[in-house]
Amino acid sequence: VFGKDITLILTLNNLTSDLKTVKVDMSASTVLYTRRAVAEILKATTSVDLGSKQGKHIRVKIPYSYYGKYLTTDKRIQVNALCEVMHMNGAKLLVEKTIILEDTNIIIKIPRQIVVNKAVTLEISYANPLPEPVSRCVLLVTLMNQQVKIHLARLAPRERSKIYFEFTPRRTGPLQLQVDFSCDKFSHVKGFVTITVAPA
Repeated sequence: VFGKDITLILTLNNLTSDLKTVKVDMSASTVLYTRRAVAEILKATTSVDLGSKQGKHIRVKIPYSYYGKYLTTDKRIQVNALCEVMHMNGAKLLVEKTIILEDTNIIIKIPRQIVVNKAVTLEISYANPLPEPVSRCVLLVTLMNQQVKIHLARLAPRERSKIYFEFTPRRTGPLQLQVDFSCDKFSHVKGFVTITVAPA
C-alpha cells in the first residue's frame, strides 16, 4: 500500500545434489507505466550457499523513505534480481517484478436511496497514508459534468478526515461521482462511485 514499507521475498531453490553458491544483485527503481526508470532507490548484493536440494529465502525491504519522493503518479516500482551461479560457467537468471502500489485513501459513502430533485448528502473520507504530515490538501469533486474544488486543512501522519458533500440530482439513472485528492507530497489519488438516481 502506498505510504508503507515494502517487503519482498526472493526464493532460491537448488534442484541438484551439488553445493551451489549464488550471487544475487538486486536493484529497484521507480518507473513510469512505460517501464522507463525514474530513479534508482535500492541496490544490494548478497551471496547464498545452497546445499543439496536446499531452498532459501532472501528478504528485501524497501522503506517508504527510499521511494516516497521519487514515486510518480503511476505509483510503480520495478525490482530486478540478477542471480548468478558461481563456478558453473556463470549461469545467470534475471527475475523481474513490477509493484503497483494501491491507494486506500478515498472512501465515498452514499445513502441507500437517492431520488431525483431531492437534495442528498454524501460522506467523502480521505487520508494521509504517509509517516509525515501533508499540507496544501485539495479535493476535486466531479459530478454531472461540474467540478468543485475544496481546499482542506493539513493532515497529520496517517490521519484520516472527512467532509460532507451535498447535491441535488436533476435526472434519473446512473451518475458517476469522481474524487481526486492531492497535497504537497502526492497527487491524483482517485476514488469514484456510481450513483443510481431513482424516480420521485
